[in-house]
Amino acid sequence: MTNTRITDPEILERRYPVVLKQFHLNRGTGGLGLYCGGDGVLREMLFRRPLTLSVLTERRGPYKPYGLEGGGDGSTGRNTLVRASGQEQDLSGKACVGVEPGDTFRLESPAGGGYGDPSAVLPAVSKPPNTAAPLKGGGSLYTYKLNQESA
Repeated sequence: MTNTRITDPEILERRYPVVLKQFHLNRGTGGLGLYCGGDGVLREMLFRRPLTLSVLTERRGPYKPYGLEGGGDGSTGRNTLVRASGQEQDLSGKACVGVEPGDTFRLESPAGGGYGDPSAVLPAVSKPPNTAAPLKGGGSLYTYKLNQESA
């Protein structure tokens, strides 16, 4: 499984003996700025069988994804193995470790750095008047809607 393909949960759980417990944006991890950095993601997988977990990740510290022109740094990523007993084990960016049923792997991806001074205010943008002709509908959904309305 890779992060670049963002494997669908159904495919992941069908191909591997895991249960995807969480997969969502990790809010607040992007660097502050006039334009804030993108948030990382949080993914947790519960193992259902004894396996060997191999991890190959980047930006796990000590260097944060940096901000530019006064923007704040984004958060580094973190890999944590939570044993069924509740004991937490920090994993490096590159690791290979045995897991047992009930263990959970938590992957927190790095977040982007911000751009620009967070206290700066964007200038007001004046919206040009709409002089374009109104759009005319088209396509199969438009045709379907017309057919439904005329019945």
